[in-house]
Amino acid sequence: VEHHIVKMSGAIPELKGEHAWVNEFLDHENARVKPGKVEAYLHELFKRRIAGLDGAMGTMIQRYKLEEEDFRGERFKEHKAPLKGNNDLLIITKGDIISDIHEQYYRAGADICETNTFNGTSIAQADYELEYLVYELNVEGVKVARRAAQKVTRDQPHRPRMVAGAIGPTNKTLSMSPDVEDPSFRAVTWEEVVAAYKEQIRGLHDGGVDIYMVETVFDTLNAKAACWALDEFYEDDLKGEFKRPPLIISGTITDLSGRTFSGQTIEAFYTSMAHTKPFCIGLNCALGAKDMRPHIAALSNIAECYVHAYPNAGLPNAMGGYDEGPMDMVESCKDFFDSGFMNMIGGCCGTSPDHIKALYDNLASKYKPRVPQPQCTNMRLSGLEMYEKTDQIPFVNLGERCNIAGSRRFKRMIMNAKYEDALQVALDQVENGAQVLDINMDDGLLDGVAAMQKFLKLIVPDPAIAKAPIMVDSSKFHICEAGLQVVQGKCIFNSISLKGGEPAFREQAKKLKRYGCAVVVMAFDEEGQAATKDDKIRICKRAYDIMTSPEIDFPPWDIIFDPNILTIATGMEEHDNYAVDFIEATNWIRTNLPYAHVSGGLSNLSFSFRGMGHLRESMHAAFLYHAIGKGMDMGIVNAGALPLYTDIEPAMLKLLEDAILNKHNKATQALLDFAEKERENKTNKGGGKKKEAAEWRKKPVNERLTYALIKGITKWIVEDTEECRKLFPRPLEVIEGPLMDGMSTVGDLFGAGKMFLPQVIKSARVMKKAVAHLIPFMEEEKKASGNTSTSAGTVLLATVKGDVHDIGKNIVGVVLACNNFKVVDIGVMCPLDKILNAAKECKADIIGLSGLITPSLDEMVDVAKEMQKRGFKQPLLIGGATTSRMHTAVKITPKLTNPTVHVLDASRAVVVCSNLLDQNQREDYIEDIQELYTDLREEYYEGLGDVKYVTIEEARKRPYVIDFKKQPHPAKPKFLGTKVWKNFAIKDLVDYLDWNPFFQVWQLRGKYPNRNYPKIFNDENAGKEAKRVFDDAQAMIKEIIEKNILECRMIVGMHPANSQGDDIIVYTDDDRKTELSRYHGLRQQALKEDRTEPYMCLSDFIAPVESGINDYIGAFAVSAGFGCEEAAKEYKENHDDYRSIMIKALADRFAEAAAEKLHHMMRTDIWGYAPEEKLSVQDMLRVKYQGIRPAPGYPSQPDHTEKRIMWSSMKILEQTGVDLSEGLAMIPAASVSALCFANSKSKYFAVGKIGKDQVVDYATRKGMELPKMEKWLSSTINYERD
Repeated sequence: VEHHIVKMSGAIPELKGEHAWVNEFLDHENARVKPGKVEAYLHELFKRRIAGLDGAMGTMIQRYKLEEEDFRGERFKEHKAPLKGNNDLLIITKGDIISDIHEQYYRAGADICETNTFNGTSIAQADYELEYLVYELNVEGVKVARRAAQKVTRDQPHRPRMVAGAIGPTNKTLSMSPDVEDPSFRAVTWEEVVAAYKEQIRGLHDGGVDIYMVETVFDTLNAKAACWALDEFYEDDLKGEFKRPPLIISGTITDLSGRTFSGQTIEAFYTSMAHTKPFCIGLNCALGAKDMRPHIAALSNIAECYVHAYPNAGLPNAMGGYDEGPMDMVESCKDFFDSGFMNMIGGCCGTSPDHIKALYDNLASKYKPRVPQPQCTNMRLSGLEMYEKTDQIPFVNLGERCNIAGSRRFKRMIMNAKYEDALQVALDQVENGAQVLDINMDDGLLDGVAAMQKFLKLIVPDPAIAKAPIMVDSSKFHICEAGLQVVQGKCIFNSISLKGGEPAFREQAKKLKRYGCAVVVMAFDEEGQAATKDDKIRICKRAYDIMTSPEIDFPPWDIIFDPNILTIATGMEEHDNYAVDFIEATNWIRTNLPYAHVSGGLSNLSFSFRGMGHLRESMHAAFLYHAIGKGMDMGIVNAGALPLYTDIEPAMLKLLEDAILNKHNKATQALLDFAEKERENKTNKGGGKKKEAAEWRKKPVNERLTYALIKGITKWIVEDTEECRKLFPRPLEVIEGPLMDGMSTVGDLFGAGKMFLPQVIKSARVMKKAVAHLIPFMEEEKKASGNTSTSAGTVLLATVKGDVHDIGKNIVGVVLACNNFKVVDIGVMCPLDKILNAAKECKADIIGLSGLITPSLDEMVDVAKEMQKRGFKQPLLIGGATTSRMHTAVKITPKLTNPTVHVLDASRAVVVCSNLLDQNQREDYIEDIQELYTDLREEYYEGLGDVKYVTIEEARKRPYVIDFKKQPHPAKPKFLGTKVWKNFAIKDLVDYLDWNPFFQVWQLRGKYPNRNYPKIFNDENAGKEAKRVFDDAQAMIKEIIEKNILECRMIVGMHPANSQGDDIIVYTDDDRKTELSRYHGLRQQALKEDRTEPYMCLSDFIAPVESGINDYIGAFAVSAGFGCEEAAKEYKENHDDYRSIMIKALADRFAEAAAEKLHHMMRTDIWGYAPEEKLSVQDMLRVKYQGIRPAPGYPSQPDHTEKRIMWSSMKILEQTGVDLSEGLAMIPAASVSALCFANSKSKYFAVGKIGKDQVVDYATRKGMELPKMEKWLSSTINYERD
């Protein structure tokens, strides 16, 4: 291999004095560090001072304002693809510019400059169709940088300049899917990325690079592939002829979360890359120095090598530029040096030679360099997060249930290709305490490689699973290896052994060291499995000696021995001592093989007792108790099934330990006899639950009350409450004592996610019945001695004016009541005077406002303003589906000096109210909230500056264009006018019900992949309650149908229509001479950089007047809420909040079902534009039909006042009784309305924010005063109204 050296005349003289130490490393003839001495020189340099790195290449190139022809030069003049932006190509076409930039950075203080080869792989160059040029680009990239380095070195020989070969991340990722529909898809494979990197590395090597820099790592797996390519090139391709030059690795944190783009924490990133033995590791790009500080601190605290940083010149401004000047950046970076984090400093985006000079002169040259951390001898693993096995962690659970060989359920899922269902098994393992996930895909009928990779790829998008390290597990080496190639973290490889002989073992160990994983070594050799203590010790010591020898140098703390847990109590005497042999061998290994670990698969131990889960898990727990005590520190276990050692029934424990420890020759028989009796008793399965059901009634009355509250049992509540009342001096003490104890437990369980809302409401119903029994007695007491309030505080709840929705508010009220708050719910449609007067009257400690529709947001602002005006001091809570934390922070909080808090859902309400009323926590909590909301407001207003808008005139020049003349002629409806259905059969809507929003009402959320109906029933946490609530809903639906509790009314309107600009003209009949009404559209105005993208408006979907095409528009309104309020009121009067909420939730579902049904009828019959449609209801719910049905007040037309046009033109109130509130909410609340468009090109879109020019135009078209129009559109306008 010929290194390209740029020859220059004259040798550098010997250096004298303080710089004499450099002579040993300097090639005086060629003005560079001697190739074989670079690493030694760097170590000496980094010990003496903080080194300088260069700054941004792209920023400097931009200063030259190069055009397409500059990138092409003469050589690429006829190249078919555009080349502007391919900065790497400038190495060839404008090499003098690139060399000059390098020279500027060297002279500014950089010891090292990176080659201009950030995109120097065939993967990245494919965008420019220059894959063939990769080798040349990298060779020349080094030569161009070397010229500058030699020039400056001759001027300053005491600081020889070095060239680092820049290896960028490519524009493809190995850890993430570019296809949102298929999370297991990858655009490239491990082999392809390794090959691309190796081609780049060959060019850099042949160019004579001093250092390799794998930089801007956003996906750790890509970086691992680059380092694999380096090792493979130097060790395999070059056969070790050249020593690999020093390696520098630089990651990038993509946002303030402190994680890489592929999700890893800094500690996990370092752990994943530490095996590559980087000379230096650090961070660059993405963040400015201030935001990078905590992440550099974390890296400095863990890295056993040197640490660097080259941050951006601050964060990008609205125009994509960087505002920090050289001295600004010095100030931003100063803390890195004050804190002792740095060994090398440079700059990334937005930096220039001036920045580098300032950093070197003011910081790097004046501070002492950081001393690397000592070698860590703990085993470190990583998923998205790092896991470190310390002495304080006696045992690591290796979750076993994602193992085809160990779980029939998991095997069934994988064999049936139900990978998403199988993910739940993995999640369960992590949630049940597994620190590492064991993944095994060994089955003769399964493609183990494909299955292993697919499942591991699917884990990546789920951080709840991917945070845990992975153990790839297979009896076949190549299957495990395939797993390593798709996991970015540091894994455990399970397993290798000496079974295939020592040469094969050595090769496998070397390869796994290159992958950087920990390794399980089985106690097998050429003679077979080790069964006795002596064999286990002999084989493990032999393997340890081989792996830790200088030839392999495998880190001993990453070696995990599995000395084979074998089955005991088989009835064969030679098996009786197997557990003892394992435990004693474990003790020897931990004592005599430094840093090594011991693991084992527990299921083998109890194999004799298949089918007896309780006995087997108890045996495992007893075995672990003794094995852990002797040094076993890992194990493949079912993390959620093991009982506590202390919970094992004493008689069983004695039998188990006699067998495990082989205490006497009758131990096995005694345990077998016990097991046989247990098998005989299996016919009594479930008896324990029956016993519990009977036993709780025998407990003391206060315990019975608590039990009834938690379980939601009303049967004996009055009887038990009366018994308890007689035991206390005052009836209030029954509430303060046993009842509140029970409700506190309910609150704790709810807050911890261990109870769901239906259970809480059942508990509240029990509580209400108990309290209802005590009220007459308390009233009597009150007459004599008065009553003392003992509530946690009084909370007033109200749905604001114009809004009739209250399901969510009711749930909040119930939850708060369960937690000892006095709740005053004044209902719906509440004007601000009513709210504030009621708050004063009930002496509310907190005021809570709820709303579902967009106009409610303005009402909430008005209430806040009035509270301030009247001097109210209470905190204000904001909640409801249309509200948000951002809206609260930006629009409401500035209007009120009192604390204002957005409450996401019922589960947060208790915590918020408690913090606001707790005198010890109140001030700190309010300060935190105010600080958060200040940040949110700043973010919001900064965001406004970032978004550009076009004028409405410009937007109208780029509408969504449909060539109506080339389309089929619009279908004419069967009738024109309106048609009404009263008392439409509820039973005909059942099949159209969408159950997912129903479960959301109850805040029952399944976890992926059991998120939606009916899979939610399979969810471990929410499934049981979801099924119970669903069954209750089915029972109520039956009752609704049989007793006609709810009435459904529907109206549809079909009318001729044409568009005129942004309006839609609706005609009385098909002669199209008389205008019946006019719908007004709003058009998108947020700037779209892609000039092919239109600015959309609903009128674009209707043929314009000038087209001469007769088009039509549909509209409908449906309601299933007639009878709902009456039924809900009756349930509430009977203290049955659960059914009161249930009837409202079902009425909402039936209204949506009616909309689905009616729209289906329109498409296939009434309008008939899709007569052949054969969609299932599920496909309808997924909006797979032709056409759209947007509603006023929603993203495609955010103006609620358009409903008035619908109601007026179709006489909806007169014909159906469905009314509009002052805030234009529909009454009854369980109602739905929409406009209907038939064109196959029509689609949903969001108008987004609009400018004042359009609002003025829109108000004029509608004949409304501008202030009123602005108020209705307040959440849509991009400016602050007066």
